[in-house]
Amino acid sequence: MSTVRLRGGRVIDPTQPADTVRDVCVQDGRIASLDARDPVDEEIDASGCVVMAGGIDMHTHIGGGKVNLARLLMPELHRANGNPMALPANPLELASCGGCAPGTLATGYRYVEMGYTAAFEPAMVASNARHAHMEMGDTPILDHGAYVMLGNDELFLELLSKGGEGGHNFETLRDYMGWTIHATKAMGVKVVNPAGISAFKFNQRKLDVDERHVHWQVTPRQVVHTLARALRELGVPHPLHIHGSNLGVAGNIESTLQTIQALEGLPAHLTHVQFHAYGTEGPKKFSSAALQLAEAVNANPNISIDVGQIMFGQTVTASGDTMRQHAQSGLASPRKWAGSDIECEAGCGVVPFKYREQSYVNALQWVIGLEIFLLVTDPWRVVLTTDHPNGGPFTSYPHLIRLLMDRSFREEQLAKLHPDVSAHCALRSITRELSLREIAIMTRAAPARLLGLRDRGHLGVGAAADIAVYREQADREAMFSTPEFVFKDGAVVARGGRITAVPTGGTHFVEPEYDRGIEKTLRKHLAAHGSVNFDRIAIGHDELCSCCNGGRLLPAACFRTVP
Repeated sequence: MSTVRLRGGRVIDPTQPADTVRDVCVQDGRIASLDARDPVDEEIDASGCVVMAGGIDMHTHIGGGKVNLARLLMPELHRANGNPMALPANPLELASCGGCAPGTLATGYRYVEMGYTAAFEPAMVASNARHAHMEMGDTPILDHGAYVMLGNDELFLELLSKGGEGGHNFETLRDYMGWTIHATKAMGVKVVNPAGISAFKFNQRKLDVDERHVHWQVTPRQVVHTLARALRELGVPHPLHIHGSNLGVAGNIESTLQTIQALEGLPAHLTHVQFHAYGTEGPKKFSSAALQLAEAVNANPNISIDVGQIMFGQTVTASGDTMRQHAQSGLASPRKWAGSDIECEAGCGVVPFKYREQSYVNALQWVIGLEIFLLVTDPWRVVLTTDHPNGGPFTSYPHLIRLLMDRSFREEQLAKLHPDVSAHCALRSITRELSLREIAIMTRAAPARLLGLRDRGHLGVGAAADIAVYREQADREAMFSTPEFVFKDGAVVARGGRITAVPTGGTHFVEPEYDRGIEKTLRKHLAAHGSVNFDRIAIGHDELCSCCNGGRLLPAACFRTVP
């Protein structure tokens, strides 16, 4: 039985009433309550440090087909100073797996070196679930999980179409969703451009919220409401994860507001909302709608968001939204892109992109993201993300944190932007600076709560001992770049920004109850249209453990639904 005491740190745990200077004790991988006189195996002086739970990134593309396409499309990003054979200074690091689409090993190391201990892949295609789990299992140290994509697969759209406006076969759709979550061992469900990926295959180039799919004659409004209602009835903790219609299109704030209305009060999480908060005002017909979005979020407590902040520099966008990626492919930098489809379930597009400070559009995107962060009043419903790698690599989080906490630094960066943006944006007049407690909510406590992870994101007794210890510094970017210590399940895995141990992370998933009679419908459909024997599709516990390198299985409890 191993015990550790972190002595005298400033503990910031948003689940507790106030921040305090106190000891944090660990016993057998869990936060424990020990008397100050009790002997421990190791005592660490944390005075002058901030102690938080380990960070949780609930939306980061780290596993699955599109991520590998991004890595393959951009081999030049995997070189160290132009030399792919350069040896790393630390033998536990791989210098050749960096850039905006790092390999699995570098992904785990970089996250942990910043104090993160869990990350979630937000777009797992059902037919590619094994590969996604294997790739996440190959990412060291981090606990992980994924949201399975639904809402563009042909069976769902066919069933929704047959049910008509009244949704007469809703129970069938709900059980199909429950089976899909079970079979793929997902943590939740994501819908990408509702019905739009499918519509693109029928030569539609856009699909507004109340526009009908040319073949199935359903609307995104129907898709979103049905998915959100089904998840609620299945008791899945994480609400529907929504990548809305018309991503990146000027004026798409209307689609975003209509999507919120379509939910009719059902809980939902709107993802990378920066890309969905654009107006059409001004001479360039492209403007910030951050205020409209923030007002809608503030007025609808059923809605949570992550921002998808863009960061200047080279990245590669990787998305299941084939329709929008095709539309943006002409802006690729460098000039290459890839698109694919699999099993009539979903698609993906990979488009390299470089965000530039002197680009009016890119500068305004940067501003919009920060405005959303600072205008939404409830930090428990805002999660800090860059939609890695779409808005920028996750390694830019410390820089983003400084922008949110330091107004003078934010104004310095704003002055470097395209003059038409820096002179007229609303961000100039926003004085709010986020506190350490608010950062702890957005990067730890809120993601844990939104995912239903009751023993993560906080430092209460019994919680998993995932801990980040940061030396207090005025420069918040430096502070959050290099924690003094990072603990994973009570063991030190990084010290002073250097990896010290590489344990295997665990896999989070949910197991909702559903009527197994749905398997008759699925068996018939997949026999006609699938390529894998139905009896071999579902991933069992033993196989999931094997896929994930023997990591622990961490099922999250579903809540009890009201009949």
